[in-house]
Amino acid sequence: MLVSVQALRALAAWVVVFHHVMQVFFDFQADSFVGRLFAERGAVGVDIFFVISGLVIYLSTQGKRITPWRFMLNRVLRIVPAYWIYSLMAALIIAFANPVMPVQEFDLHHLLLSLFFIPAENPGGFGLYPTLNVGWTLNYEMFFYLLFALTFIFTERLRLVFIVLSLTVFGLLATLPWMSDFYRNSIVYEFVFGMGLGVIYTRGWIRQGFWLPLLVIAASLLTIYHFDNSMRLLHWGVPSALIVAACIAMEPCFRGNRLLSHMGDCSYSVYLLHVIVLSLGWYLQARLGLAPALVIAACIPVIALAAWGSYELIEKRFFVRAKLWIGQRTDSGKLQSLS
Repeated sequence: MLVSVQALRALAAWVVVFHHVMQVFFDFQADSFVGRLFAERGAVGVDIFFVISGLVIYLSTQGKRITPWRFMLNRVLRIVPAYWIYSLMAALIIAFANPVMPVQEFDLHHLLLSLFFIPAENPGGFGLYPTLNVGWTLNYEMFFYLLFALTFIFTERLRLVFIVLSLTVFGLLATLPWMSDFYRNSIVYEFVFGMGLGVIYTRGWIRQGFWLPLLVIAASLLTIYHFDNSMRLLHWGVPSALIVAACIAMEPCFRGNRLLSHMGDCSYSVYLLHVIVLSLGWYLQARLGLAPALVIAACIPVIALAAWGSYELIEKRFFVRAKLWIGQRTDSGKLQSLS
């Protein structure tokens, strides 16, 4: 994995964290420039995530012989365990400690749909959000993984074309009454941007540098700052793709930095658990009359440490053991078929 991409993934996760800090503690109301920036533009971290996902999936499967089911199995093993744990944790809080997350309501049917990445109206009545609200992005991720799994039927050269055509078809089908318009969101094409960057990178078209990539990042950030997400793919998606490309070009500046690499590893857990920590912090702040700044300052290291533990104990350990177990089962099956 490119360390520059790992660092950017970590940064994107923490931008989303501070976006939700503004939501949970201040209802997106801010007096300062930095506060308004996170409140109004912090959601762009998701766009950067999606571009990175497309890039990583493309690069990690390039030149490899893999079946669609094995690809999906690897993705499920990587994504599902931590997501289910934190979704169930959120469900328990909503059901038995609702003042911590007062805008939500518990519904078992909705929880089951959430666990299986099926978009559904949240019982709280605020849109197509799962029980663990940040999981709405994972609904798009799993949708992209399913489409990408089908690309293994074709040659590598046709994968990008197949994804684009599939997304276009689903966008048209989403207008039909029997299908959710959740998939009409143009944000799904940001995965395509990432795959496109993967193609460009493997062909050596991204040249290493410093000042030019830095200018590209600055111009992209200015674009994001000056435009809202009314045309998200254009206003935020394109600049996000340019930021990822610029970071790749600056890879020599990041290479060998183990801290940034590990922060990237922990970014998924940061993303999943931060709202739970922030909600608990908000509840304590409201009940005890504490200063919001003090509580927020305490929440940040808690999120970081919890994410580190989550990555080491849930993501990494479970994934490695599950793959070893599956490998042993596969080898055993091959031996039986030979005997």
